[in-house]
Amino acid sequence: MSLVSGAYNFRDTGGLPALGGTTRHGVLFRSGNLANVDAEGLVAMRGLRLRRIVDLRDEDEVVRSPSRGVDGLETIRVPLFLGSVASFFERDMSLGELYGAIIDDSADRVVDVVRAVIGDQPVLVHCTVGKDRTGVTVALSLLAAGVDPDAVVADYARTETLLPASRNDAVITRIREVYPGATRIEELATKSPAPVMRALIDRVETVFGSPTDYLRAHGMSDDEIVELRRVLVGNR
Repeated sequence: MSLVSGAYNFRDTGGLPALGGTTRHGVLFRSGNLANVDAEGLVAMRGLRLRRIVDLRDEDEVVRSPSRGVDGLETIRVPLFLGSVASFFERDMSLGELYGAIIDDSADRVVDVVRAVIGDQPVLVHCTVGKDRTGVTVALSLLAAGVDPDAVVADYARTETLLPASRNDAVITRIREVYPGATRIEELATKSPAPVMRALIDRVETVFGSPTDYLRAHGMSDDEIVELRRVLVGNR
């Protein structure tokens, strides 16, 4: 169930097992877009006392679906795709290819997201669905903070259980009308399979040594890594 009515997949990353403790509740939230937050959802959002929102969508997505309930909140825009969302359906990419493109082509922006999480809390990281861009950046943030990889994978995989079937059917139908030749629409639009995140973690570890080393390789300092862990993880 979403914490905020009208926003898909809105949840707290607190309570995950980590080295030295568990992730803190009420610090890092993740979700899909906020365009359809209803009156009940606005009350719930205010109750979270958010201080910062990190929006990973591109300009077209923001214009098409402007956020509700963010007046007075600091919003940091970090468009994570170098191409448009539509281009991934045009190229008929797999989720694995999409995530590889994020960590390869948008590494500096991934670091920007993690720095935004460190900078102020409670913080919400979101994209359109809260599945892919949010999934990758939140996963790397949690892993670098020392969260158990199995817990990170499970948190990522949980997303598809929170997307209503009615939403999925409507989205798939709409995309098929525009890209009738695409074969991976359902995967790209609705799925968050654990093996895909495990493969991404394996790739990062193979190339860089660890998710922490990935962030270091793209500009994060040791002090920032320490602060990330302090912010996200509390003692048992």
